[in-house]
Amino acid sequence: MTTQTQTHRPVDARVSAASAHGPQPVRLPRAAADPTSQPLGPVMPLASGVTLGQLSSAALVRGNAGRALTLARQLGASVPVIGAGETAVLFETLASLAAVDLTAARVAEAHLDALAILRQAGIDPAALFPAGQAGADAAGPVWGVFAAEASGLRLDALPVQSGGVHPHATGGPGADAPSWRLDGTKPWCSLAGSLSHALVTARTSDSQRRLFAVDLRQPGVGVRAGGWVALGLPSVPSGPVDFAAVAARPIGADGWYLQRPGFAWGGIGVAACWFGGAVGVARQLYAAVHTPAHHAPDQIALAHLGAIDVLLTACGSALGQAAAAIDSGAATGTDGARLAARVRGLVARSADEIITRVGHALGPAPLAFDARHAQRIADLQLYVRQHHAERDDAALGRMLLAPGATHAADGAPAQGGSPW
Repeated sequence: MTTQTQTHRPVDARVSAASAHGPQPVRLPRAAADPTSQPLGPVMPLASGVTLGQLSSAALVRGNAGRALTLARQLGASVPVIGAGETAVLFETLASLAAVDLTAARVAEAHLDALAILRQAGIDPAALFPAGQAGADAAGPVWGVFAAEASGLRLDALPVQSGGVHPHATGGPGADAPSWRLDGTKPWCSLAGSLSHALVTARTSDSQRRLFAVDLRQPGVGVRAGGWVALGLPSVPSGPVDFAAVAARPIGADGWYLQRPGFAWGGIGVAACWFGGAVGVARQLYAAVHTPAHHAPDQIALAHLGAIDVLLTACGSALGQAAAAIDSGAATGTDGARLAARVRGLVARSADEIITRVGHALGPAPLAFDARHAQRIADLQLYVRQHHAERDDAALGRMLLAPGATHAADGAPAQGGSPW
């Protein structure tokens, strides 16, 4: 018989953190934040954005895409638009949802991003498909954003000839705009079979892409089913969609989608979701250490808790500062792209480390016996891979070395100095 010497005892975490307390919002530090505040402990309700009732609804999502879509539609009417002065509230909303349920956050983020993109283009989302007209949704549309590219797949956009009527045209304000048709395949289209509408990028030439608004329920839209085998976010399939002579309305000019300041801002919004997911994972450890079942936490558990607090505090500060920069107009052009790369890199790396540290501190029990914790880990591991790790780090490095790059806080040229 063999014996094992255990250097430390993992904290007992058989009781889920979600069951120990009701849903808690996540707060970002403001300029006058209390330095003694505890980001993982009790917090005050949000002044605006997500309500505690909506957080309770998020807790009931439990990975169900249908419930997440209903919640996203509700949030679209109340959550501030990015860059309009309350970006911190938007980031808090996304983080709060993600700390409770990552499926809820993943679906809401895409819907809110689409609404923000339309408003940045000067288009009222409600006017695209008004109630009572063809293409309208009685309960209100739920949007996605399909902008990914993949080798071997291409979606082309062609204008319909002047004076012609597109066979799938749906009417509404878009009828007065030039009519286009989409043909080809778009990869990574999350929930395409469940959404009513999407903003889709398509190629107008070999060198240009343009954004289009599309009613996904019209003929010619073919969602490829059966290929999504992910253990994380299993009810948010993100497979290819085939388009065959699908009517589309252009949103902005060629290149506008990628060149607008909001492109980088949207990437930071996704990082807010990763941050919230990491908070949800960390709360599992906090609950176990704060109310140990059989014994006081040992030094190992306390060390992991302290290290996680450092990571989450840094991420929260970075997101808060990014929100302030966006609202002040400082996060545009290369400055906005560099800010997004830094925040996304910090949050993604922190999420990876928090998953590892909580696993080391708690051992296998919550992964084996706590369904919500196990699912949260799987969800976050997949979601955070939207950050391309070392490839995105290399892209940031190229930004720092680009001719004319600015590094000073006031935007002055670096003049050979380092960015730090």
